[in-house]
Amino acid sequence: MKKLNFIFLFLLCLAACTSEKPLEVEVFETSAAGNKMEKLTEFPAAENAVNIKIDPEEIFQTITGFGGSFTESTAYLLNQVGKENRAKIMEAYFGESGSKYSLTRTHINSCDFSLNNYSYAPVADDMMLENFSIEEDKDDIIPMIKEAKTISKDGFKIISSPWTAPPWMKDNKAWKGGRLLNKYYDTWALFFSKYLDAYKAEGIDIWALTVENEPLGNGSNWESMHYSPGEMTNFVQNHLGPKLEADGKGEVKIFGYDQNREHLPEWVDDMYRNEATSKYFAGTAIHWYASTFDFFPKELQYAHKKAPDKYLIQSEACVDAEVPHWEDDAWYWKKEGTDWGWDWAPEKDKHLHPKYVPAYRYARDIIGCLNNWVDGWVDWNMVLDHKGGPNWANNWCVAPVLVNPEKDEVYFTPLYYVLQHFSRYIRPGAKRIGYENPDDSIMVTAAQNPDGSIAVVIFNPNEESKDLKLSLGSRTAALQISAKAIQTVMVQN
Repeated sequence: MKKLNFIFLFLLCLAACTSEKPLEVEVFETSAAGNKMEKLTEFPAAENAVNIKIDPEEIFQTITGFGGSFTESTAYLLNQVGKENRAKIMEAYFGESGSKYSLTRTHINSCDFSLNNYSYAPVADDMMLENFSIEEDKDDIIPMIKEAKTISKDGFKIISSPWTAPPWMKDNKAWKGGRLLNKYYDTWALFFSKYLDAYKAEGIDIWALTVENEPLGNGSNWESMHYSPGEMTNFVQNHLGPKLEADGKGEVKIFGYDQNREHLPEWVDDMYRNEATSKYFAGTAIHWYASTFDFFPKELQYAHKKAPDKYLIQSEACVDAEVPHWEDDAWYWKKEGTDWGWDWAPEKDKHLHPKYVPAYRYARDIIGCLNNWVDGWVDWNMVLDHKGGPNWANNWCVAPVLVNPEKDEVYFTPLYYVLQHFSRYIRPGAKRIGYENPDDSIMVTAAQNPDGSIAVVIFNPNEESKDLKLSLGSRTAALQISAKAIQTVMVQN
């Protein structure tokens, strides 16, 4: 009898040791059915749930952050709406109750989302830039950044990018296209240094610079300046890097490339050719406009393997070539979006630009980027008007938040909430961690924050809901994600 009792107790202990234990989670969902960061607490029991296993021991890249861009158009519009709506938008992006943006971008000189063309150095052949001034930014961009700084509890990093040097420094003497003349390489490097000083004098520290927005050009539709990979590497290696170092600004990061991912290999091959060429590059910046669905995992993996200790940051993305749909949530969940390539891509690339679902594109791209070594992801304009501007080049686009300044109205599109699933819950310094997902019809990514909490983001583009089981060791949680939805599951580990 004693032996039987011992066996019985042993089996009970074994069952207790091996049985599943509850995993405490908080679940937030945004869906085509109307959820907007809705907190879900009840889930139906299911026998054949998709078992997603999280592995904190498998560690990948450190996350730099998520956010959007301070453009003149955005900052100008915030000056046009009422104080209440301005405060609402700023809190929504930077406050503790909102998206808590941690990585942002702004432009150096004007861009297409400016009210007009301008440069901080308008005087021709001012080689020492004695007339340099950021006065143009003091009405709109600078006040917006300063306000964001007062709202943001954790702070945020800023990446600054030029669309072009002043026309007088270029071979075509124009805002659009052309190349930087060799005799102005040192002057253009000095320009960056003066920009950093001018913003610092306003109480704004710039974390990083990209050398040039879209060095391959934009069809000469708005401000641009062309570089080849070799030309950009030469400029950074022999002019910009040494200048910032000599001026005591060596801590400011320099990112190369800053355009679409399909050309990444040829750019990183040149940037990271050897120790000398690599020295001043902190990383590579990329955009998403090469395709409405493909996030180019092979190219991202190649760039990481070429320089595993360098940053790889998505610096710009938006629903482009579209006039915004005002207060029409359903449109953002329909396969009706078209981009520039729908009309203008070469025939060989047309297959990369089919119609797409805007909310899906954001969710798919961010998860795809994170799962392929990208450490930061920055949206383009934070705010645009209901017409897709203002934009001097008539390059209409969509922003997560839209305003009608004439009526002082604000519309938070579904894109705002999709972005928040990442920016609010995956914090700077988080480590992307491993996972197992046996269902290739849904996408998953996971990261462990510095405070130990784990954020799991799940995207379900299917027409039906999915029953899930989230596993962390022996602990599990029964979940369900709605059809056409994105969820963030927070685990206090």
